[in-house]
Amino acid sequence: MAETNTSPGRVCPLRYRYGARALAAAPTKTAETLYVIGGLYGNVPALDTVEAMANAEPASATLCFNGDFNWFNISDASFAEINTRVLQHDAILGNVEAEFDPESANEDVGCGCAYPDNVDAGIVERSNQIHAQLKATARRHPALAAQIAALPMFARYQVGECRIAVVHGDADSLAGWRFDVDSLDNSNELPWLQSVFGDAQVDLFASTHTCLPAMRRFALKANGEALGYIVNNGAAGMPNFTHDSTYPNASSHLFGLCTRISTSPSPHETIDEFQHSGAYVALLPIRYDNALWKAQFLKQWPDGSAAHESYFQRISAGTNFARRRAHVW
Repeated sequence: MAETNTSPGRVCPLRYRYGARALAAAPTKTAETLYVIGGLYGNVPALDTVEAMANAEPASATLCFNGDFNWFNISDASFAEINTRVLQHDAILGNVEAEFDPESANEDVGCGCAYPDNVDAGIVERSNQIHAQLKATARRHPALAAQIAALPMFARYQVGECRIAVVHGDADSLAGWRFDVDSLDNSNELPWLQSVFGDAQVDLFASTHTCLPAMRRFALKANGEALGYIVNNGAAGMPNFTHDSTYPNASSHLFGLCTRISTSPSPHETIDEFQHSGAYVALLPIRYDNALWKAQFLKQWPDGSAAHESYFQRISAGTNFARRRAHVW
């Protein structure tokens, strides 16, 4: 049997693990419209855009930031702005925020991303370097860090008749990768996927963490009568797709994504939208000012820095991920 990789950045601490049954016992908040914003990554223009979209809704919207709202925001001003504004809304921990806790220094888990073995070692090491700089910034903001430390690891909502678990990673762990697009498309994962809907007593999981989007539907019974959905928004603060001229607005593919769940259809542009249990569920483009974001990024992470090497190409040109892979059923 292969040994488990426990090097910093790849290990998943035991304190991250809650199990799907814990989601069933979480208090339920009711919302008419819910935005789930995962992986903001310290992008202030993206936060501006999300808040403007929510404010343009016909009815009041609830915003839930499901972790990793920090990452590139190592300047004191950017760190303070992101966290002061995010913490005015609902939020849960991502691994980035979980590793701000001073007690985490007792475990050498690096960024806490729990990267799988197929992720290049250089990416893992640079992520550890990024987080070390971000954590140093967090220490200079003890009041905000204390508020972040008090955040839960998951949340539960109901929109219409749709029961929703908002997580960072997957149904069992804050840094789990089983809601990654490749894992969701792995038939060997289907028994586990079918079981966690029942354990959590939900119709839909809204997640992030793995940095690429996916909307998937699963038959929970052999007759196909019961359905469960997983929506991973990928990243709110970075581009998610490659250029594809077959789609409208293809010349501008440098946008983030968030998940919208509402009793009414989206008034905004959608990547995909479906209806289940009285709720409309959509991935929404976050068309932030990319030129402004690049300038802010470069002030904090110039050429030669860890974040520049790992992320500037994605921020500038997008990914190699085809949009058609996001929604398959």
